[in-house]
Amino acid sequence: MRILERSIYVGPSQYAHFPVIRLELDLQALEAWPTGKLGETFVDGLVAALPGLAEHGCSYREPGGFIRRMREGEGTWLGHVLEHVAIELQNVAGEDVTFGKTRSVGDDRPGVYTVVYEYAQKEEGIAAGELAIKLLCSLLPAELQPEKSVADDWDWDTARDDFIRYAQRRALGPSTASLVRAAEERGIPWLRLNQQSLIQLGHGKYQQRIQATVTGKTPHISVELASDKEETNKILGTLGLPVPRQELVNDASGALRAARKLGGTVVTKPYNGNHGRGITINISGEDEIREGFAAAREHSRSVIVETFIGGDDHRLLVVNGELIAATKRTPGHVVGDGKSDIAELVDVVNSDPRRGVGHEKVLTRLELDAQADLMLERVGYNHFSVPKEGEVVYLRSTANLSTGGTATDVTDIIHPDNRDMAVRAVRAIGLDVGGVDFISPNIAESYKSIGGGICEINAAPGFRMHVAPSEGTPRDAAGPVIDMLFPPGTPTRVPIAAITGTNGKTTTARMLAHITKMAGYTPGLTTTDGVYIDGQRTVEGDMTGPVSARMVLSDPQIDMAVLETARGGLLRSGMGVPEVDVGAVLNVASDHLGLKGIDTLEQLADDFAVIPIEEV
Repeated sequence: MRILERSIYVGPSQYAHFPVIRLELDLQALEAWPTGKLGETFVDGLVAALPGLAEHGCSYREPGGFIRRMREGEGTWLGHVLEHVAIELQNVAGEDVTFGKTRSVGDDRPGVYTVVYEYAQKEEGIAAGELAIKLLCSLLPAELQPEKSVADDWDWDTARDDFIRYAQRRALGPSTASLVRAAEERGIPWLRLNQQSLIQLGHGKYQQRIQATVTGKTPHISVELASDKEETNKILGTLGLPVPRQELVNDASGALRAARKLGGTVVTKPYNGNHGRGITINISGEDEIREGFAAAREHSRSVIVETFIGGDDHRLLVVNGELIAATKRTPGHVVGDGKSDIAELVDVVNSDPRRGVGHEKVLTRLELDAQADLMLERVGYNHFSVPKEGEVVYLRSTANLSTGGTATDVTDIIHPDNRDMAVRAVRAIGLDVGGVDFISPNIAESYKSIGGGICEINAAPGFRMHVAPSEGTPRDAAGPVIDMLFPPGTPTRVPIAAITGTNGKTTTARMLAHITKMAGYTPGLTTTDGVYIDGQRTVEGDMTGPVSARMVLSDPQIDMAVLETARGGLLRSGMGVPEVDVGAVLNVASDHLGLKGIDTLEQLADDFAVIPIEEV
């Protein structure tokens, strides 16, 4: 079983109106071994490895249909199984993809199949196909396994978790993904501009950009202020907002002096850290303070020592001068049952189907690492200690979801004084989107009467805790951001015309671009001799594929796009945009037959038809 050819379609193609991967797969000797012949052991092993396959409907159009298809009669062939496994692997990694289809190439090439499946991220989709082949080969009887297809020490659980981490490093983070979904719900097009979280919303001159939850309208000086915890503390304190007293230090002896000056218990944290890294709370002894300083120093040259404020950790999200959501965050912990040790209790917590690797799911798995060991040591426990029934044992000092914490929505009960305080604090720093870390014994009571304090103001606050809390009502954190960038009625798209056909594309595309320029528009044009912006060639060469379409739509000058779309690009990568306003096929002639299996005029017409039949 080997892949003969692979094509990545970034836009509408003859296979689907969304991104798909096409494999030309040769089953070789395995053509004689459908799943029915491979037997129950193969099917059972596959379902054990990927239980989610039980939900695939396949030809029966109901959950369990695919498993039924594999078991009944002669079963189904491994190309079809590969399609479903590649889809399910992406689902396991947190993507929502469902489409696939597998067809035999023809009687003249027995055992060769076209396998098509949807993908969310290109690299992830490719890796899913490759891992799917390894999984299938590992489940085959030894005598049928292709030579060197799976290493002797290959382990499925390790390979699956490695794939999830690989996929998450390339996938949009939960905050960025929520913003993209909110844009899609409003019909706003988007482009990913790098391999991280830089996103363009809208086309041409109507575009806005976001990077995670920092927007193109977020003042740079405000981001810098939010990163400077000492300066933020001073600004907020000057306005009479509740903040802890703090000192900035550069060595352990300075930390000890600062702790004595502040009195009581203190917190040590990096001067400019994030995600709760390097923070140690509620410490007072000299050894604890030295250890806290060392932990913070790993993330920053300078360390802040501040007074410890007791209470629950809350994140208050403010967008465009309005509090959108309030969440109580609880550090990762286990609850004793009087019988199980700490390690066993962690396994119980991690068995929650909502917990996964990294940002794969709503919650993140707990880990018994060095930080957990430190927390256990403080209470005299280790991995094999058995807490009494009902005892809460914390494995983290901070409540970040990325380290196993939980989140409870408290938006409906927050006191108006606390709401106003959060809005004032974010405005004081100047952020359009900001998160306030607020410690309070009871968020439903005013800080003016029961105390509390602002620990930090966060630029680029995470949305995962708000859109998918562990408990309570999910909040639409992303929608208000998109509405701030694109108020109702604001244009987001430029008109797009796509021209294809066998002959005459370049002349027609140039003529249309010239007409739009004479009408007062600023056109972006792609042709076989280059990219033109407002009549000036900016890039030379054959620019008739998806790359040049992105180039034009990313240009902040244009308010009209004219795309010459060549047949080769359609066959290799699909159309460069999800939809067009005008699609034209000029003619269908036999000049360019013989590429990628297109041998007749009817096949060529079907390929060209991708453009005019695309829904708008």
